[in-house]
Amino acid sequence: MTMNLSQWDDKTEITVEELAGLSPDQRFLADIRDPAAFDRGTVPGAMNLNPLALQEGSVDLPEDRLIVLVCMWGKISLGLAANLRDQGYTAVSLAGGYSLWLQKRLERENALAAEDSQRLKRIESSLRRKYKRRISSKFVQAICDYAMIQPGDKIAVCISGGKDSMLMAKLFQDLKRHNKIPFDLVFLCMDPGYNAMNRKIIEENAKLLQVPLTFFSTEIFEAVFHVEDSPCYLCAKMRRGYLYRKARELGCNKIALGHHFDDVIETNLMSMLYSGAIRTMLPRLKSTSCPGMELIRPLYYVREADIKSWRDENGLYFIQCACKFTETCSTCHTDGTTDSKRLEVKKLIAALAEKNPQVPANIFHSLENINLDTVLKYKQNGKEHSFLEEM
Repeated sequence: MTMNLSQWDDKTEITVEELAGLSPDQRFLADIRDPAAFDRGTVPGAMNLNPLALQEGSVDLPEDRLIVLVCMWGKISLGLAANLRDQGYTAVSLAGGYSLWLQKRLERENALAAEDSQRLKRIESSLRRKYKRRISSKFVQAICDYAMIQPGDKIAVCISGGKDSMLMAKLFQDLKRHNKIPFDLVFLCMDPGYNAMNRKIIEENAKLLQVPLTFFSTEIFEAVFHVEDSPCYLCAKMRRGYLYRKARELGCNKIALGHHFDDVIETNLMSMLYSGAIRTMLPRLKSTSCPGMELIRPLYYVREADIKSWRDENGLYFIQCACKFTETCSTCHTDGTTDSKRLEVKKLIAALAEKNPQVPANIFHSLENINLDTVLKYKQNGKEHSFLEEM
């Protein structure tokens, strides 16, 4: 974007605010401090030029851009700017120099940090107050009901970057602050091949929520991208394996996943409708592939609608689906635009719940009320049993 240089003919200085309003193709930044000072920090985009060379006219400068000279305090650059104007350039000095620019930048960063700090307080407060009954208490209840945490545990809280796992991270942080049981946490985030935007979103959300992520990278997305049969199943299996191994490497004995109440009941119905079996997500599960490791699901009682409500009320945006098959949805709030069996079941449950709000709870409790005297067959410890055995 070109600019009218004549507006600067009668000006000898440019303010930090005015400089921020110019694009890189409108100005040329020349930092005339010594190289050591320049290396310690400069205005982004500035070139380190020798002031004597500029004064002697031995440096070629662009004639179609505003030349902005930067020194430490804005005094030496003021005289050199006058010299360059005599040479025919449109040149000004940065008022206050690099020191004032740095001060202004720190003030902006501190203001943003203060805003983020206040926002974080509101987010955390909402979990302790408004969402205590619907989210926080249910999180703690599931942990207690299923004895998910024992003294001395080191838990890898697995962060996918979505709303569920980030909420789980905040709940774990609060639990550790107030729980009398000693346990340690690692916030583990596997990068299976995120694009740059999704990786950035995860990092920015973690920074805002003050969740200290431990990143490690894999190439799972690339490995399953060309798989035609059940790529999602293979991807999930590979991700679980990598998480187990990395958690064990970090000294953890448990991994925590962010599956919630709706995941549980949807999985149950999907197994019945599409696999002809009754199976669900257990709140605790010992790993068969990684001895000594255990999986826990602390959001077992938490409804997805309440997670969404907490997210939206706090103006949070998380990645929704980051795999290479559905990269078009990265920060949207639609939660369920892809065509899948899980979405079909989700819609079915929602339709039934409109007529009878107890349907979701009934599906969940049905998993706790299985009467073996009234089923045709069941398996236990790998052995099949039939009602005929009691005839």
